[in-house]
Amino acid sequence: MPATLEVRCVSDECELDMFELHYTYDMPDSVGVADFVCPYCRESDTLEAIEL
Repeated sequence: MPATLEVRCVSDECELDMFELHYTYDMPDSVGVADFVCPYCRESDTLEAIEL
């Protein structure tokens, strides 16, 4: 099963609570939170993975 990454934006100005990234099998193993931006505020340095 491809990886699923749960992410939250910790910016005080952002209204987005959390979102999930669902990878395909073609996604390299080295891809992580730093490779994405928040779909709401477009910031990248305010994202962090949610560890379950």
